[in-house]
Amino acid sequence: MQTLDDLFSLRGKVALITGASAGLGVELARALAIAGADVALVARRKERLEGLAGELRTMGVRAAAIAADLALDADIEGAVARAEAELGPVDVLVNNAGIALVGPSERYSRDKWEQTIRLDLTAAWLLCQEVGTRMIARGAGGRIVNVTSVISAGANPIYHGPGYSAAKAGLANVTRQLAVEWAQHGITVNALAPGWFPTEMTEGGFAKEKFRGKTESLTPMGRLGDPRELQSALLFLAAPSSSFVTGTTVFVDGGWTAW
Repeated sequence: MQTLDDLFSLRGKVALITGASAGLGVELARALAIAGADVALVARRKERLEGLAGELRTMGVRAAAIAADLALDADIEGAVARAEAELGPVDVLVNNAGIALVGPSERYSRDKWEQTIRLDLTAAWLLCQEVGTRMIARGAGGRIVNVTSVISAGANPIYHGPGYSAAKAGLANVTRQLAVEWAQHGITVNALAPGWFPTEMTEGGFAKEKFRGKTESLTPMGRLGDPRELQSALLFLAAPSSSFVTGTTVFVDGGWTAW
């Protein structure tokens, strides 16, 4: 008989998560630590990372706070190198960092487009490549989870932002491509697609009742999600026992994509 620990434990594993200084990244990092993983926390805001790292250490795991600007190639390479120097080879990569610059398409600036694509798609791709190359060289497999969005599967009827829509849809297909190519190396690559959650990134929109009300009315469950409701989905995709799950997207959206 297998135990719950056998199925979902990440003890002895090293996880690297980006965008770990706020919002969904904090709860996802906590989930990794709950499962026993040592966690490399990557984001720009060092003080916030240090605070979260201290919290995770009280859970009996090692944690490293790594300040990096993922818009810079050198910072991406440096973050992975530092994570491995402090904690050991990365077994689980969670690409969570992202921005959502909004605006109507007819007035959406080139700068907004390029910033969004750079962080939400290109940086995630470069991290997959950097970590994936190391996983392949070690020959021990691994787990990659790309955090996309419900907007990877369709248009956004509430908050207009073509850059975000393009980036998240692109990342969903990069996920499938890498899953096909790297399956032979025992590396699974999947996507976690959140619906609407109150976070630092979305608080401006949800502060306006017309936006929050419309979002909730278009969600079958009739409410926003609790960030903690993403934890079990992440652990499923990161777990050693999910070795035959690759190239798929797990939507945690209160039924948004079921319409």
